[in-house]
Amino acid sequence: MRQTPAQQPIVVRVPASTANLGPGFDTLGLALSLWNTLRVGWADEPSVVVHGEGEGRLPTGARNLTYRAAARLLDEAGAGERHLAIESWQDVPLARGLGSSSCAIAGGIYAANALLGYPLEPHRLLELAAEIEGHPDNVAPALMGGMTIAVRDGGSVHAVPVPVPADLQCVVFIPERPLSTKKAREVLPATVSLEDAVHNVGRTALLVAAFALDRPEYLRLATEDRLHQPQRRAVFREMKVIFEGALSAGARGVFLSGAGSSVVALTTKGENRAFTIGAEMADAADKSGLPGTFRVLEPSPAGAEVLPSLPAELG
Repeated sequence: MRQTPAQQPIVVRVPASTANLGPGFDTLGLALSLWNTLRVGWADEPSVVVHGEGEGRLPTGARNLTYRAAARLLDEAGAGERHLAIESWQDVPLARGLGSSSCAIAGGIYAANALLGYPLEPHRLLELAAEIEGHPDNVAPALMGGMTIAVRDGGSVHAVPVPVPADLQCVVFIPERPLSTKKAREVLPATVSLEDAVHNVGRTALLVAAFALDRPEYLRLATEDRLHQPQRRAVFREMKVIFEGALSAGARGVFLSGAGSSVVALTTKGENRAFTIGAEMADAADKSGLPGTFRVLEPSPAGAEVLPSLPAELG
């Protein structure tokens, strides 16, 4: 229901996300417990201040991606003459396959809609975000939280939530070296064999079932892929040994996060293997000349949301 536009700045939090999850190319996404936080209010002219990831590197005016997304929503809602002041505290690393651009887009759109009193419905927010991003696999979980299946149908986008096991953990190895999504897509073939297509269709279906039914024993098989990960080893040669390190340490499954360069391994809290898995991934990468860090994250059930105030640790 539409509300009265806010007069004071609002605070919005939006999660990182991992896409593909192995075989679900450009379709599956999962929100993670790593967030960017925005404070957005009305202003006399466009203004963006960035703290943390991207500070000193990202544009600080109307060219900023978060601002452009917010401005796109203002235009659609008939408020295109208004300007915003955005202050962003960013923990999601740039160009590491963790949905930093989707964070910016989803955060800007959601914040602008909330500031206006929610004139646009959630499905329209999803369509706008996918239009700006170019694909829906990251923006869907960024807006909705949890795991999503997002598909296009002509000009429409549909996203459906998938239940996520309560004790699932995501061990994320984040290399110091970024990887361009454009470069990672350039190595993909224009056509694939029927055998490889069937391989991925089956594993994508199995992965959704493994999540929905909490069957972690299927995750290793279900995260296998033939459509993009083998090809991307040409531009990310360390991927193979990082995968091997995760699996040798007991990961239930492992996959390239989006187009990379981060790698996500799956485990459960009860197995108490997360830090061992992360250490093995980091060690394998380091021995291959790719330093980085790892973080133990959980799926985030919440997508973009308004917070009552700016968290104390950010203020």
